[in-house]
Amino acid sequence: MSDREISENSPVEQSEVFSLAVDGMGGDGAPDVVVAGLAIAADRHPGMRVLLTGDEACLRPLLAKYPKAEAICTIWHTDAAIPMDMKPTAALRVRQSSMRLGMDAVASGRAKGVVSAGNSGAMLALAKIVVKTMPGISRPAMAAISPTVKGDVVMLDLGANVACDWRNLVEFAVMGEAFAKAVLGLPAPRIGLLNIGSEELKGDEKLRVASEALRESPLAAQFHGFIEGHDITAGTTDVVVTDGFTGNVALKTGEGALKMASSLLRQVFNRGIISKIGYLLVKPGLERMKEWLDPRRYNGAVFVGLNGVVVKSHGGTDAEGFAAAVDVAMDMVTHGFNDSIRERLTHMGALLSRQQAALEREPETTAS
Repeated sequence: MSDREISENSPVEQSEVFSLAVDGMGGDGAPDVVVAGLAIAADRHPGMRVLLTGDEACLRPLLAKYPKAEAICTIWHTDAAIPMDMKPTAALRVRQSSMRLGMDAVASGRAKGVVSAGNSGAMLALAKIVVKTMPGISRPAMAAISPTVKGDVVMLDLGANVACDWRNLVEFAVMGEAFAKAVLGLPAPRIGLLNIGSEELKGDEKLRVASEALRESPLAAQFHGFIEGHDITAGTTDVVVTDGFTGNVALKTGEGALKMASSLLRQVFNRGIISKIGYLLVKPGLERMKEWLDPRRYNGAVFVGLNGVVVKSHGGTDAEGFAAAVDVAMDMVTHGFNDSIRERLTHMGALLSRQQAALEREPETTAS
């Protein structure tokens, strides 16, 4: 398939459904990193078709340099892009931006998902307005994968919702379970609610109510209960559920701890000749650890709870990292991520309604 320009007035071209829409102009290294990343992803996903949005004058020469990317891409031209520092409210007014066209493609059914390394705030705002929240979900969340001593863990919310109620947390658990199934390939992911202690009486009311609801839900067999901060990296559960404020703090604390450990190791091995000899002895192991903890492997945060797959790549990533974000999006599209969420919500609707009704009756019962 050639990299032809999509025409809004061509019903034949509009009938084609693409695997993904990709924002060609989003991110610090765009469009070079985006196209190079698609070339890497093309080898991993045979049959993938990409609607690449952006400035054709910039994209076409790059595609010529990367034949594998050129073979899977169709350009949807626009010369407008969202700057990394643009406010979300302003981004909503740029109706022909490369990011907006990608969202439009998902909303119209032209693409099954969208990937962008662009402005995070603008992307979340556009996703809510254009792609829209899935019926049965009160708020979308941001989810991502992190390393643990046992493998990988899905964490959500990581900043999309600073304050949450018990129902939001239950919905996050549903979405996190579907994410772990689709991306990590786990048949029955274990779910934990992040709390200040593992005892049942710990935490505030929203955590306790969410715990009760999950214990009575179809996810009961997979619900581990409350977990603490150290359980995240210990791999106690496969899914960590929390509000966006706590999740964002936990994520950035973990990133800071990794940077500190890396800095300390460099200091230790640069102290003298004996230390440098020691480094040579342990270098193979350190290289394996570095590969395991490589942030590019975990690139690709997902806005879950929308009517389509929306994946946010880190703005400063390289081609390998962008390809990893494409991998996440393709896994979700291929494994019917949103269909899994809809199925779970269908079975949990009555339970959530009963729980809410019980909470609303509590003040009356106490007063009497």
